[in-house]
Amino acid sequence: MTVVERREVALVDLLDRLLAGGVVIVGDLTLRIADVDLVRIDLNALISSVNAQVPSPFGDSQ
Repeated sequence: MTVVERREVALVDLLDRLLAGGVVIVGDLTLRIADVDLVRIDLNALISSVNAQVPSPFGDSQ
């Protein structure tokens, strides 16, 4: 049996850790009535912090 240590992490600390490494969000949503697809949404998102060492992929905004 393995003992797992439980730690509480503040939401701000969790977001800071996620943005430092980057997060990929992928999902599919389909609205269907009577087996007929009415709306389909595909989500692909990359969320990451941008700084001098990791520049924006969209170029300079100046």
